[in-house]
Amino acid sequence: MIPLSCDKISKSFGVNTVLSDISFSVSEGSRMGIVGTNGAGKTTLFKLITGELSPDSGSLYTAKNLTIGYLKQNEAVDSSRTVWEEALTVYESTLEIERKLRSVERAISQYTNTDDPDYISLSGEYTSLLEQFEAKDGYLYESHMRGILIGLGFSGEDFDQPIRQLSGGQKTRVALARLLLRKPNLLLLDEPTNHLDLEATQWLETFLRDYDGTILLISHDRYLLDHLCNCILEVENHQSTLYQGNYSDYHRKKQQRQEVQEKEYILQQREIKRQEAVIRRYRSFNREKSIKAAESREKALNRMIPVEKPEQQKEIRISFHAEQHSGKDILTVENLDMAFDGKTLFENVSFSLKKGDRVGIIGPNGIGKTTLFRILLNQLTPCAGKFRFGAGVDIGYFDQEQDSLNPGNTIMDELWDAFPQKTETQIRNALALFLFQGDDVYKTIRQLSGGERGRVMLAKLMLAGKNLLFLDEPTNHLDMASREVLEESLKDYDGTLLIISHDRYFLNRTVRRILLFEKNGITEYPGNYDDYIGIRTRQELQESPATEKEEKTKTARKEEQKKEREERQKKKAAAQRLKDTEEKIEALEKKTEVLEKQLCDPELYQQADKMLEVQQEYNEAKASLDAAYENWMKLQDSSAT
Repeated sequence: MIPLSCDKISKSFGVNTVLSDISFSVSEGSRMGIVGTNGAGKTTLFKLITGELSPDSGSLYTAKNLTIGYLKQNEAVDSSRTVWEEALTVYESTLEIERKLRSVERAISQYTNTDDPDYISLSGEYTSLLEQFEAKDGYLYESHMRGILIGLGFSGEDFDQPIRQLSGGQKTRVALARLLLRKPNLLLLDEPTNHLDLEATQWLETFLRDYDGTILLISHDRYLLDHLCNCILEVENHQSTLYQGNYSDYHRKKQQRQEVQEKEYILQQREIKRQEAVIRRYRSFNREKSIKAAESREKALNRMIPVEKPEQQKEIRISFHAEQHSGKDILTVENLDMAFDGKTLFENVSFSLKKGDRVGIIGPNGIGKTTLFRILLNQLTPCAGKFRFGAGVDIGYFDQEQDSLNPGNTIMDELWDAFPQKTETQIRNALALFLFQGDDVYKTIRQLSGGERGRVMLAKLMLAGKNLLFLDEPTNHLDMASREVLEESLKDYDGTLLIISHDRYFLNRTVRRILLFEKNGITEYPGNYDDYIGIRTRQELQESPATEKEEKTKTARKEEQKKEREERQKKKAAAQRLKDTEEKIEALEKKTEVLEKQLCDPELYQQADKMLEVQQEYNEAKASLDAAYENWMKLQDSSAT
């Protein structure tokens, strides 16, 4: 069954086109991720699906009896209720049946004669109500509520807390809990992990994977898109493209598609120029036969379907570099304790950093991760414990709260105040790398979005040239393309990294050690986030990594090495075939060009045998060139899989 289908949906606001000819279908049980730059129209698409907006053209089909649940980025909840009361609104019909059951029970208890017709009638009504109560999870709804609220990070103590006392993120989590309890057939989620810590995000991922329904998900969480989705809809330049597979498949296929399109565009432009040159030559002969040949080629050229030039998306460019070297010992932290108003936040925190370390800090929201950074920056004083930095350590800090920026400054002044020794040209060049150009540099910090302020902070961090970077949720406000650029730049960074992040994809690509931050201290895990999950899973199954390794026989290890060797040889052979084909294409292009020049020579047509020979050779070369192009495309496809 197809629960949802869109056919050539378009939507504009005034003269601004947001979506144009959007077409796609969703299969029952699918998990579709929707990606695109901020402002591309993803949320508008959701509003069209729910009926909150109407399309200007096109049609939208939803299956009969389809129930749609939509979580907005800032979903409203009733502030007059408690957390438990708001979640309980989902079960109003169940509670109404329960009230009727209690009423009928009281009425039945008044009868002593079970043969009384009214008693019999009430008994029948009670049985019917009981069946309805069971069908509506009457005996399980409280258990469902507790499970989802706790999974999303609420403790039992939070259940009775008034919603008006909650933060914006907590209110969004209440709205998400309410939506998940409703169990709609089609679930529309707009950035559902924005206010979740890692534990809650992991719980939600598992919940959605097992969800008995269809899911459409707008998210910047690439890890979630990778582990949950089976197709990705990209919304770009007002249009949509559907890719099968998860986020990594989409990313690879999109790159491959752009490379092929770029190659096709270049080849077509080259062919157009060659044909135009041939036409000019034919016309220059100014003979009836050559003019007819030119006209024939012009018609063929006009019939050619143009390949669109791939649009290059503007991306930030970052290059982090440590201007001075530090010693081998970077940081030692010993038994740090921290409390506020007599309430312990964390205790016994100990760890160390060596030069070149790339370390990620994870843990629940509110556990004190940012507080730890502020202690290390001497902005707060710990209750107990100590820390020391090594020789030559110079710290750069990315503050997730963005408090280090002056709201009244222009972007230009913000950087120039921090680096007064630099010229205006140097400041402008640095800002251009972060997509601030022209008059944009005179915008004030308070005018900027969270993502723009994040880019300003990264620009300052890049210019500072520090050898130890404290990064507190650096990807929070960045789009996907900027996150990937940041990841690549950090790979090449020659200093030391200490990163607080809930972005699991980012952690996988940047860190080599994980510190799990808990109230009673820190537990260290080697590797990236996936390695951490693997170790935790094995621990839960009471299996140690060492035992697992011992179980691998010598034969099994040899077999693995053999497979890896064969895979390397295959890749090498494929790369060589691709190179040979490209060289063949280049040689054939030169050959056809030479033959075309000969065919343009009027004297050739005075020698019938020679003309036929050149024509046949040209046809064969052209056919070989087409076959080589086809083979090149196949090799490109196979090398990407």
